[in-house]
Amino acid sequence: MSLPIRMARRAAVLTAVVTAMFTTTVFITAVSTASVAPPVAAAGAPALAPTVVPAVASAAVSAEGSGRVAMRFETVQTYVMYSADEGAGASNDDFVVPVYVLPSEGGEPARNVRVVVDASGLAGVARLGDTHTCEAEGPVFTCVYGDLQNGDGESYSPLSLRGVDGVEPGDSGTVTYTATADNAPAVTGTTRMTVGGPSLSAPGQEENVSGLAPGKSAALTARLANNTRFPANQGVALRVDASEGLTLTALHSNCFYAGSAPTSAWCAFPTKAAPGAAYAADAPLVYTVTGPRTLTGEVTYTWSSAPSRPAGHTVRGVGPPLGLVRAPARGIGEGRGRVAVTTTVQVDYRPVTETVRGRVGDTVHVRLGLEDLGPGRMTGDEDPGRFEVVPPEGTTVTSVPYRFEEDGGKWACVRPEKPGGAFVCEIGRDQFYEVRHEGGTTAIDFHIRIDRQVAGARGTIRTVNPYDRTPGNDVAVIPLDASPAPPYRYAWTWAAGALAVVLLAAVHLRRRRRAASS
Repeated sequence: MSLPIRMARRAAVLTAVVTAMFTTTVFITAVSTASVAPPVAAAGAPALAPTVVPAVASAAVSAEGSGRVAMRFETVQTYVMYSADEGAGASNDDFVVPVYVLPSEGGEPARNVRVVVDASGLAGVARLGDTHTCEAEGPVFTCVYGDLQNGDGESYSPLSLRGVDGVEPGDSGTVTYTATADNAPAVTGTTRMTVGGPSLSAPGQEENVSGLAPGKSAALTARLANNTRFPANQGVALRVDASEGLTLTALHSNCFYAGSAPTSAWCAFPTKAAPGAAYAADAPLVYTVTGPRTLTGEVTYTWSSAPSRPAGHTVRGVGPPLGLVRAPARGIGEGRGRVAVTTTVQVDYRPVTETVRGRVGDTVHVRLGLEDLGPGRMTGDEDPGRFEVVPPEGTTVTSVPYRFEEDGGKWACVRPEKPGGAFVCEIGRDQFYEVRHEGGTTAIDFHIRIDRQVAGARGTIRTVNPYDRTPGNDVAVIPLDASPAPPYRYAWTWAAGALAVVLLAAVHLRRRRRAASS
């Protein structure tokens, strides 16, 4: 069985609302989208679809501080299972049934919570695949949630949904579910499961944008194609997302943006995209590099034939509405559009070096690596680069030990294939996890044996990363300062030589005695 997903605790506002219910009656609340007024469109703008409101099945608490345990579902009222054009090839395992325990002062956990999900209403519009999350008996699934803490909740995905050939957009069925606990009233909820409109396509990878400086903007024209046999009778919606360090400009009144410096936007269009038709936005989407340390980013967009404004998109654009015009379908055939962005920001590395200092025969520890001078910061997707070490003549690197997750090894760096080659140290590897400091110094101990004195011997250390645009400080030397070995290190050699002389003399004397006696 897969583990349940821990749900975040709700905000204090929700707590205040729940604890203000002074009734002992257990009731179910059904929230209808019809009761929510859609946003008012600006003059000349298309009507916007209402926001989908979750359907909440609730059990009220009697009075603040009573400690009575009550539960509720936090499921959606309507759920789109798959697009009609996907037919029997559709697959969806993402429908979740969250159960939440209402917070109460001094309240106990809900004990032995179980949820029974009846999916028999999906006959003809969806098939049920195998699932190991909940115990199945035909179309009825029993999910064991266990004990849920006061004010907390958990979520399972009880259904593995599969498509059906021959369905039409809007075909639907109902799923019902009931939660019980040993010490709480049962609650029941329903969700209308629908077949969605056509899948809409975007161009996939579009031309990349390079050399965009912080504070500078670029534009993207979104395009779509309906490559199915179904029209988008409810209109279409566009979802745009920019990565961290890029900000969208709130230009269009039929678009809603996530915050005042948004990285996400949602736009609704009344256009009923016809089968086989392609369209393009009649104005560009503008984005700006706002992160002073941003190295790279991306802007992506997707289209939907079921306009439904996502949560958090509350800031309406102030300019004229964005429209759609017919356009060639050339190059449109993927699920989303994507533009990769590279900025002018750099990450300047310079080597960290030391002198190999000691006596002949010593193995010394020399700390080598790099210093990250910025100003850019890598987010984890970029290649963090490496440093390369060529040790001085007359020395041998015996190991570059490292630690990783209570374990370790002898070689943090890749050894050269031939003598005199470079040790290559990729700092993004696990071997550098313990010593890597982004925006600081990343260095590791090289264990180097001094084999002999070589006058003026120097090794090199070189730093490399694709965002370093200051090559003048990328190379440094590793000097060798070798002293003669101490006298005691020669004592064994002298002793071994003397012993050899004695043995040879003894052998010679023995041979002479044998010769004399014969």
